[in-house]
Amino acid sequence: MDPFDSLHPALQYHVVNSLGWTSLRPTQLEAINPIQEGLHCLLLAPTAGGKTEAAIIPVLSRMIRENWSGVSVLYVCPIKALLNNLAQRLEHYAGLVGRRVELWHGDVAQSRKQRALKDPPDIILTTPESIEGMLISTRVERDTWFGSLRAVIADELHAFAADDRGWHLRAILSRLADYTVRPPQRIGLSATVSNPDQLLAWLAPEGERRVVGSAGVSTDADVTLDYVGSLDNAAIVISRLHRGKKRLVFCDSRSYTEQLGNLLRGHGVRTFVSHASLSAAERRQAEAAFAEEKDCVIVATSTLELGIDVGDLDVVIQIDAPSTVSSFLQRMGRTGRRAGARRNCLFLATTLQGFLLSLGVLQKWQETWVEAASPPPEPWGVVAQQALAMVLEDGLLPRHALLQRLQRAFVECEQADIVFLVDSLLDKGYLAMAEADLLQVGPTTEREFGRGHYRDLLATFSGSPLLTARFAGADVGYVDPSALTGDDAPTSILLAGRSWTVVDIDWGRRVVTLEPGTGEGSARWTGTGRVLGAEVCGAIRTVLQRGTLAGVKLSKRASAALEEFSGGFPCAGRGPIVTRDEKGRFRVWTYGGTRFNRWLGYQLQEVAGTSREDDLGVDVRRDPTDLLSGTLGRRVELSSREVEQRSGEVKFSDCLPESLLKRVLLQRTYGSHVLQGSSANGDRCKQ
Repeated sequence: MDPFDSLHPALQYHVVNSLGWTSLRPTQLEAINPIQEGLHCLLLAPTAGGKTEAAIIPVLSRMIRENWSGVSVLYVCPIKALLNNLAQRLEHYAGLVGRRVELWHGDVAQSRKQRALKDPPDIILTTPESIEGMLISTRVERDTWFGSLRAVIADELHAFAADDRGWHLRAILSRLADYTVRPPQRIGLSATVSNPDQLLAWLAPEGERRVVGSAGVSTDADVTLDYVGSLDNAAIVISRLHRGKKRLVFCDSRSYTEQLGNLLRGHGVRTFVSHASLSAAERRQAEAAFAEEKDCVIVATSTLELGIDVGDLDVVIQIDAPSTVSSFLQRMGRTGRRAGARRNCLFLATTLQGFLLSLGVLQKWQETWVEAASPPPEPWGVVAQQALAMVLEDGLLPRHALLQRLQRAFVECEQADIVFLVDSLLDKGYLAMAEADLLQVGPTTEREFGRGHYRDLLATFSGSPLLTARFAGADVGYVDPSALTGDDAPTSILLAGRSWTVVDIDWGRRVVTLEPGTGEGSARWTGTGRVLGAEVCGAIRTVLQRGTLAGVKLSKRASAALEEFSGGFPCAGRGPIVTRDEKGRFRVWTYGGTRFNRWLGYQLQEVAGTSREDDLGVDVRRDPTDLLSGTLGRRVELSSREVEQRSGEVKFSDCLPESLLKRVLLQRTYGSHVLQGSSANGDRCKQ
C-alpha cells in the first residue's frame, strides 16, 4: 500500500488540491507510517529537504483521525527566529484541516498568550525555555494545558544535542509526561549526522523507535577555495563576483559579520546582516528584504545556518571555515533548490588558520564523513537547574519523588551522584525541607534566581550581559559592555550593518543611545573559542602530506598557498613531530584537535614546560621527545582555585558541589582523555 493512501482523506485531498503537490519526497513518504503508528522517530534530510512537512503531515493525519483536542502538539525550535519563520507555513497546513497554530516565546506579547490560555490552539510553536516557563508558572493550569499533549516535534535536533539545551529539552519532555495519559510521541528533525540511531535513542530512551531518511553525505556540489588573505580582500572579491545574484555570506563571529557588512556597503553592494545580537525587528527586516530582493548580499552568523527561509539563493560564500563538516553541509544546502541548479559554496580564507581549517573540513567532506551529534558529557549544571525547577513546579515535592524524576530525566547519571547533588542543594540553601520529606525552594534560590518570576532559572545557556542599543526609541541590537569601556573605548560602533555614533551610555538602565555615524566604527563581542575535532585536524595533515585536495576547485592563490604550506609544515607520518625554531623553542605537532592538545599540554607541563596549546599542536620550552615515546598517564587534576576561576564556564555552577563541577570541567576541557592514559601517537588522538 502506498503510504500516502494511509493518510486521512482530508489530508490527501489538501496535499493534492490545495497545496498542488503531485508527489511527496522520499523522506516524507517514508515518515508517514511510523509517525501514524506513534513510534518515536528521527527524520533525516539535508537543508530544505522537507523535514517539516515530513513530520507535520502525518501528525495532522493522526490529529484528525484520532480526534485530538486541546494543545496536542508542541513544535520546539532552538531559536525564536526559526519559529517565527515557520509560523505562517504551519498555520496554513493546519488551517487546511480546521486546526490552529500559536506562537509562544519570549517575544510574544502576554495578551496573546492569555488569549491562547483561554482558547487553546492545537499546535504551539515554542522553545524549551518557554515550556519551562509554562511548567513553573502559577498562571498556567498545567493539568489542563498539557493534559492533551500527544506529540512533541524537536526541529534542528542536532543543534539542540550540541550543548546543554539538549539535556534541558529532554528533561522537559520527561516532565511533560507527568501530565499525560501516555508519554507523548517524540519526533526529531535533524540534518545529516553519523550516529542517527544513537541520537534517537538519546532523544527517546524508552519506547519503539524508527530512523527515517538517509544519513549519507553527497559530494555532488560545486565548491571552490580561494586564499584572499584579509577581510578587506574578501569584500573586494564578493563585490565583484556574482553581480546580479543573491548571495549569502557566512562568518563565524558577530564582529566579522559587522565588519564585512560595512566593507561591502563601502563597495556599493546592497548588504544586509543577521546575527544574534540584533533586535528581533532588525533581523526580521533584514531577512524579509533579502528574501524579496535579487541583487544583494546578506552576511550572517550560524543563525541562518538553521532552517530559516530566505528565499532561493544563488550562491553561498564562507569566510574562512566553520568548525564542523555538519555546519558546512547545512550552509551549502541553502543553494541548489531551483530545478537544474547544483549546490555550491565559495570559501574565502582570510587567514592561515582559516585556510588550513578549510582544507580539513573539505577533505572530510570529500571522504563523505560527518560528525556525530553527541550531547556534552556530565550535564550536572542542568541536573541542578532541573532539581530546582521541579520543586518550583510542584511547590512542595517529596524528596524521594524528586530523586525519581531526576533519575528518569537523566538516565545516564548515576543515582548516587543525583542523591549527592540533591543533598548539596539542601546544604547550600537552594532547597529547603518544609516538613517531613517535603522539599521546597530554599532562600538561596529565592535570592539568586527569584527576580522576574525566576526568569534566570529558565535557560541553561548563559551569555555576557549585553547593553541594549537604541536609536530614536527603537531597539537596534545589543552591544557587549567590554566594547565600550577602557581608555580605547570607541565613539563609533558597527551594528546592523551600519555605522553609529555613541551618544550616551546609561549604565543603570543598561541602554546605549545611538545616532547614525559616518561609515567607520568597531564591532566587538566576547565569546568562547571554537573546539576543533581530531578528525578535521587530522584531515589538515592529510591534505598537507598529499599537497592536493581532490573534488574541490582551488584558485591560483589557494593552489600556491597549498604548495607552499605542504613544503613548510611538519606533517610526515602519523605520530607526533617535534620541531625546534631558531630561538630554541620546541613544538609538538599532533594534528590531534583542541581537546587532545589540551590534555597533551597538561601531560608535558611538568617535564617540558608547556607554554601554549592550539588545535594542531603544543608549544613547550624543553625537548619532549623522550616523554612522547611512552604512555602518558599523568592524572589530570584541577585545584580548588582553578575550579573556582573557571566556574563561569558552567551555568548554575554555584549550585554544584566542587567534585561534580570538577568532573564537568575536566570532561568538557580534555574530553575522554582524562579517563585513562593515552599515547601521543596521531592514530590515538580521538575524542
